[in-house]
Amino acid sequence: MLSHRGMSLPRQILPERFYMITRRCVLRMFLLTPDEVINDIFAYCLAEAAERFEIEIVLSSVMSNHHHTIVYDPKGRIVEFTEHLHRMTGKVVNVYRGRRENMWSSEPPNLLHLVDRADVIEKVVYAATNPVKAGLVARVADWPGLNSLAALLDGEARRVARPRHYFAANGTMPEHAMLKMTVPAPLGDAEVFRREVRERVAEVERQYATERARHGRRVVGAAAVRRQRWSDCPKSEPERGGLRPTIAARSLWSRLEALARNREFIHAYRVARKAWREGRAALFPPGTYWLHRFAGVAVAAVT
Repeated sequence: MLSHRGMSLPRQILPERFYMITRRCVLRMFLLTPDEVINDIFAYCLAEAAERFEIEIVLSSVMSNHHHTIVYDPKGRIVEFTEHLHRMTGKVVNVYRGRRENMWSSEPPNLLHLVDRADVIEKVVYAATNPVKAGLVARVADWPGLNSLAALLDGEARRVARPRHYFAANGTMPEHAMLKMTVPAPLGDAEVFRREVRERVAEVERQYATERARHGRRVVGAAAVRRQRWSDCPKSEPERGGLRPTIAARSLWSRLEALARNREFIHAYRVARKAWREGRAALFPPGTYWLHRFAGVAVAAVT
């Protein structure tokens, strides 16, 4: 609880482990144009990465040239998970598309820290309804690409076979992976969370249906989406020079508190790095990735 000038401000602050991951394809190309193979490639790589790094997937929405994935990271392995997910999907999609250049944009993926339970719900609804807001389909259920809203709402896991592209039949990757959407314990009662998401998604669908009717517009439709050429890209100019937020918090106090924790991490990291470079014993804060992986520095356990 954060106190400001004598005011007590109760909030449902979550552990610092919920994120929305966003990444675009190179040049905004439609490399993820949905078909059965692309959907299975992303589903398998997502499920395998989640199992490998003990990540809980809340929701994933894959558009033709980017994805949004909301996760819970109880072990502090979000960076490893993100790197592995994008590396594997990039390799497999490139083989499937018969290309060799980068599949993902050279810009780093955006990791948006979700502070409150309300922030998680907001981003789940935002990601799930992306195809509706873009005018591509009328309902989330109509989207032909991977959108795990239904799996989140019904709680059913999906067994995904290893794609035949890129992976060796006798390789180390598992033959199957289980893709399951979860409502992590810090979010409270799972059924209450699902009901809130279901109601919010239905509200967004109604809102955009009303707007289309008012302006006489129609959706593009799933069939037209499937007919997109993966080598194409949007005709609109991309936004340049915009902000890349790292924290999503509806509450000012939640945002200030999260920024303060970030400053604490940076300070602890700098202190540990100085000690390490001077040859003294150093324990880096949880979340340290590069030096831990490539230089073997000691990292404190996540509490």
